[in-house]
Amino acid sequence: MFMRYIWICLLCLPFQALAQSELTIEVTRGIDQPTSIAIVPFAWMSPGTAPQSIDQIVRDDLRRSGFFDPMPTRNMLSFPSPGPDINFRDWRITDTEYLLVGEVRLDASGYSVLFELYDVISGGLVLSRTVTGAATGARDVAHRISDIVYEYLTGIRGVFGTRVLYVTDNREGNDVSEYMLMLADQDGAREQVVLTSHAPIMSPAWSPDGTEVAYVSFETGRSAIFKQNLETGEREQLTNFTNINGSPTWSPDGSKMAMVLSKDGNPEIYIMDMQTREFSRVTNHFAIDTEPNWTADGEGIVFTSNRGGRPQIYRVDIASGRVVRLTFRGDYNARPRMSEDGRFLVMVHQNEGVFHIAVQDLLGDSPFLIVTETELDESPTIAPNGAMVMYATKWQNRSILAAVSLDAGIKYRLPAQTADVREPAWSPF
Repeated sequence: MFMRYIWICLLCLPFQALAQSELTIEVTRGIDQPTSIAIVPFAWMSPGTAPQSIDQIVRDDLRRSGFFDPMPTRNMLSFPSPGPDINFRDWRITDTEYLLVGEVRLDASGYSVLFELYDVISGGLVLSRTVTGAATGARDVAHRISDIVYEYLTGIRGVFGTRVLYVTDNREGNDVSEYMLMLADQDGAREQVVLTSHAPIMSPAWSPDGTEVAYVSFETGRSAIFKQNLETGEREQLTNFTNINGSPTWSPDGSKMAMVLSKDGNPEIYIMDMQTREFSRVTNHFAIDTEPNWTADGEGIVFTSNRGGRPQIYRVDIASGRVVRLTFRGDYNARPRMSEDGRFLVMVHQNEGVFHIAVQDLLGDSPFLIVTETELDESPTIAPNGAMVMYATKWQNRSILAAVSLDAGIKYRLPAQTADVREPAWSPF
C-alpha cells in the first residue's frame, strides 16, 4: 500500500544536521525553592577566543533541570577563577548558595576544563574536578560538568549527556508525509537525521550500550523491524513476516529482542536471539498482546493486553510463562515502560476518555500517580536515571514532546520549530 510513494534515503554518519527544526526546552514548572547557584564565566586560558561558552551550556543545563536558579551574569559582583582568592562576601549578600568557577584550555589534544564548586555560606571547596574532551566536544564536556554538579547537589545521577531518538512528520501536498528518525542531545541540540522515508517510521528503541537503534519501517510495503548501527550507519532488516512486525525492545544485556509478531495468526510477544536470529514465543492467548518492555532483571516482560476485556498491563515470567496483571485503575492502561531500577512502571492511562501519563510505584507507598495534565499524551520513555519521563502530546494544535518528573514537580516542553514530533526514546547512559 505504500509502494507507490516509498522513498528511503539512509544517511550515513556523520548525520546531516537540521538546525532549523531543533527541539527547544521550555521549562513550565520547577521545584518551589530551587537551589541558587552562581556559575561564573569560565576563564579562557588559551590563545584566541573561546569557540563555545562551556559555562553557558552548564548554566542552561542546570536551569532546565528545574532544581536550580542560576544567577544572571549581569548580576554578578565579581568574576573569580579557581583558586583561593574568592571574596565570598560578594556572593553571600546575593543569597547565593553555591558558586561554580572554572578554567578552560584548548590545544591539539582537545579541551581540558578545571572547575571548582564552593559552598558560599561556609566558604568551603566542596568539589573540584578536571574534565577533558575532544576539540569538537565542547558540549560533551559541558554536559559532563553539569552531570557531576547535579549529582553532587541532588544525589541523582545527571542525564545531561544522554540523547533522545524521535520521529518527525513533515506534511507535504496530497497528505503525503516525509518521516524522519532523528537523534539529538537530551536538550534538543545537535539534531541529526538517522533515516528519512515517505513511509511511516515507528517505535524507535536503543540497544543497552547505545551503539544501535531498532525501529519499525513500512518501506517494504508492510511493517518490518530494522536495526541500525549509529556509528557506521550499517542497517539490517530483522523481520518481514506477514501482517504485524512491531514494538522492538532490547533485553537489558542486549542478547535478545522482544517484539510483537502475528506470524502465527494472532498478535503475540516473541523473543529473538540476537546471535542466532531464532524466535521463541512468549505469550499464547486469543487476545491481543502487544507493546513489550523488559523488566530490569531481564527475567520478565511487561506488555499490554486486552485479555481482561480492555487494554491493561501484564507481566509475564519468561522462564515459567506465568502471567500477572499489574494495572487495575481507569478504563485503559497501555504502553508500559519500566525504570532501570525496576521500581516504577510508567504507562498511558485513560480515564473518562482522557489520556494522561501515569506512574505506578511497584515497591513503594505511593502506588499510582497521574503526572501529566495535558490531553492525548502517549509514548512515554523513562530517563536512564529514573527521574524523568518524556512523552508525546498535543500543544497549540501541534504534536510535540514534553517531559515530567515522576513526582510531577518538574515539567518542560520540547516543541520543534518545524514538523510534528512523536515517539521519543531516551538513550541509556
